[in-house]
Amino acid sequence: MTVENAAALQRANEGPILGKGRMPQGSWRTRRRLRIVPWRGDPSCMLLGPARGGRRPTAADIRRAALELEKAGVRRLVTPAMNRFEAEAFYQAGFAHLEALHLLLCRLNRVDLSDLSVKADSIGLATGRRWHLDGMLDVDAKAFHGFWRFDHLALKEARTATPSQLTRFAYPVRRGLAQGVARRPVGYAVTGRAGNRGYLQRLAVDPDHQGQGLGTLLVHDAFRWLRRRGADTCLVNTQESNKRALALYEHLGFERQNEGLVVLRWDLAP
Repeated sequence: MTVENAAALQRANEGPILGKGRMPQGSWRTRRRLRIVPWRGDPSCMLLGPARGGRRPTAADIRRAALELEKAGVRRLVTPAMNRFEAEAFYQAGFAHLEALHLLLCRLNRVDLSDLSVKADSIGLATGRRWHLDGMLDVDAKAFHGFWRFDHLALKEARTATPSQLTRFAYPVRRGLAQGVARRPVGYAVTGRAGNRGYLQRLAVDPDHQGQGLGTLLVHDAFRWLRRRGADTCLVNTQESNKRALALYEHLGFERQNEGLVVLRWDLAP
């Protein structure tokens, strides 16, 4: 199932980074307004978006950064998921539409967490540690097609986009094995919280294990964590073309918002 992360709603406050710590030349103002990180391990593609906590970038700021990146060998730029207000300057700078996303909100006090379709004796849940990340990324690679797959940097960004977060993974329970053995992730979720609002940053389930209720199990686990920490709503976004994920979220109590999000692209000169 494909679910795009909602890091655009709570971005890490960091300056632009190019490659291994190299920073594009340019004005201090431009660097403070924009965030630049490698896209999914591809050195020819960069994510260019507004910096959290900074002033809104202008179209001139964005064009200037794009030219600097082009000189550094970058051939493609993509943005994070943005609302219409954030996207305006990027359209003016020359970016084009890449993907439309539904934005959905769930009011946690309306959710019934008692109805789970996965038996506790067949699937276990565990908190993801650094030694579980490779296994979670293996699941991600199976659940998402190439352009949207997470690498280690993207997963780190999803896990650090909010002041507090929870990373959980589902694994098959095998009887007769010692505790902790064979905890191979077959699905995982990254959930963030900022104030009284929660964010389902990433949800992925191995296609071989879809249809078994793992997505419901992971989302309900995220809801419980958010409730315990005082959150009253949760946001998620997903591609408009992803009918399966949309049906799951609406079944779990999410409601589509009137205005969705967009991801933009700019192919630089070859």
